[in-house]
Amino acid sequence: MKLLIAAIGRAARGPERDLYEHYAARIRWPLVLRELEEKRKLPPAQMIQRESELLLAAVPAKAALVALDRRGKVLDSEAFAARLARWRDDSVSDVAFLIGGADGHPESLLKRAALVLSFGAMTWPHLLARAMLAEQLYRAQQLLAGHPYHRA
Repeated sequence: MKLLIAAIGRAARGPERDLYEHYAARIRWPLVLRELEEKRKLPPAQMIQRESELLLAAVPAKAALVALDRRGKVLDSEAFAARLARWRDDSVSDVAFLIGGADGHPESLLKRAALVLSFGAMTWPHLLARAMLAEQLYRAQQLLAGHPYHRA
């Protein structure tokens, strides 16, 4: 199973990028980060739609889509790991995690997602969300391998 994180915005060097890379380097599943951005200044509704198009264009054709969105489902680490295991066991070849721009995802993208995932009711900086996602992917890997890290 290959993992893709498609994210709106480019991360410069800094602590958020370093934290993402720290966890991404530990993940044994193939993992790719694609950073995308729309350079044009568009009205918010058009920008949300355009960012959605960029994200979906970056995703392999039959990938399971996971949209990160504050309106999504809150899973504990064990349930997240179980979802990844189910996709792995069902021979899903690609799982794509989509992190939208400042205004989030349009309803049309959320409806296409196999999972709409939330890190809680609080709003998180998008660069930090990448690091949090990478840490949870690493934690899921360790949980599925029976390693005690997941209880730390």
